[in-house]
Amino acid sequence: MSVAVTRAVALRGMSGHLVDVECHLGQGLPAFEIGGLPDTALRQAPQRVRAAALSASCSLSSRQLTVNLSPAAISKHGTGFDLAIAVAALATIGALPAARVRETVHIAELGLDGRLRHVTGVLPAVLAAQQAGCDHVVVAPEDVPEARLVEGVRVSSASCLDELVKAYGVLRGDGVLPEAPAVTTTSAETPRRQVDLADVSGQHEARAALTLAAAGGHHILLNGPPGSGKTMLAERLVTILPPLTREQALETLAVRSLVGDAPQGGLDLTPPFVAPHHSASVAALVGGGSGAVLPGAVSQAHHGVLFLDEAAEFAGSVLQALRQPLESGRVVVARARERITYPARVQLVLAANPCPCGEGFGKGLSCRCRPTERRAYAARLSGPLLDRVDIQVQVPKVSLADLSEAPPDSSAEIAQRVLAARAAQAERWSGLGLTLNSHVPGPLLRRAPWRLPRAVTSSLDRSLEQGHVTGRGYDRVLRLAWTSADLYGRTVPSPSDVGLALMYRTQGAVAA
Repeated sequence: MSVAVTRAVALRGMSGHLVDVECHLGQGLPAFEIGGLPDTALRQAPQRVRAAALSASCSLSSRQLTVNLSPAAISKHGTGFDLAIAVAALATIGALPAARVRETVHIAELGLDGRLRHVTGVLPAVLAAQQAGCDHVVVAPEDVPEARLVEGVRVSSASCLDELVKAYGVLRGDGVLPEAPAVTTTSAETPRRQVDLADVSGQHEARAALTLAAAGGHHILLNGPPGSGKTMLAERLVTILPPLTREQALETLAVRSLVGDAPQGGLDLTPPFVAPHHSASVAALVGGGSGAVLPGAVSQAHHGVLFLDEAAEFAGSVLQALRQPLESGRVVVARARERITYPARVQLVLAANPCPCGEGFGKGLSCRCRPTERRAYAARLSGPLLDRVDIQVQVPKVSLADLSEAPPDSSAEIAQRVLAARAAQAERWSGLGLTLNSHVPGPLLRRAPWRLPRAVTSSLDRSLEQGHVTGRGYDRVLRLAWTSADLYGRTVPSPSDVGLALMYRTQGAVAA
């Protein structure tokens, strides 16, 4: 057969395009060329495919092969096309049944010894294949658990190319490749909780603020001296968040799959917790890169928590890059040839010291910083960024009395209150397709039937007129007031809820 076709998937961010891998067997001098905008790794596929074919007792060295990746106008990245190219090439020389490989999607890298190797992005690739109408994929053995998470797709595998050739060779009539065996796991689709909020001594106000943030999905700033427990509090936020739904867990796992961080053993329903170092670049935080555009930390924390410890130590450009994702819930990375979109619906937790030396709390008697240094340090967390943070809370040093008191409420107990508050929000906003107060558009809260009476919002109205809060801040205070009401079982916010929200809006700013 002079032309054989099989299928692969070209990923562009979270979305994928079905690609026809066409191989033509021509007359002439031996050659192996690939067209269709391949990247450097893909251009090197002929060497890997030739060596792998020899391991399956099929020589391609004396053939003139031309491979086209259609549609040719879409850029192709990575080594995940190796298996599809090898299958198409072997089908042209009659080593594989061309009719059987035509509608099957092949996703794997090939080793020189013919082994099928793991590639990143298997889950989004299989999801794209399913959406395009394909119901059969072949992947490497390591990628079978990830591929099997997509319902309605039959997953086959082989340890090496020789095994796959023999499996195709025994097919007769309407025979199909056998499905890969199911992988038994002990903790699939179960959340894990390794830490507990009861581990944090004292810090009653910070614990209450963290509960409020969890109940409504609000961003929070923890400001306090070193050793006060800011990191402990942030790490335990995921323990009081509700488990992810299956759809949310699939979205989160798809992002992690793109960066090679997908866990084995089924879906993990615990919200992700991502804490990049303060030396992270803009590309590391929001996504990008010189080659394939990879998701950043804010996308890897999708449906979970993004924790920026020592927030004032991050570069100003890095912090400013967060402003748009926090508002829209997505990241758009623009390049000359393409625009890649990644999801970024996260809860942001910032932790900062009051000054460079960390001792500028209370009366600040131990602080060694000059006033100019403290002002410059405070300015690193810009007003536009803090304007997007709903809760700002002071975290003082722990006292001896705090260490001696009885253990506070556990994460499991607080999680039940958070779950009840979120259920009330989901019921209230179900007609709008929203689930959290923090996602409700501000104009909606200022109009009937959700507009609160003047007597309830009088303190907030006065703060707006005096310039203490912005228009965005006004809406965020309203959202936080609704969350406070839900947490305490009230159907409508009271003046105390609005006052509490307004207090959290401004009290934790980094001291100048």
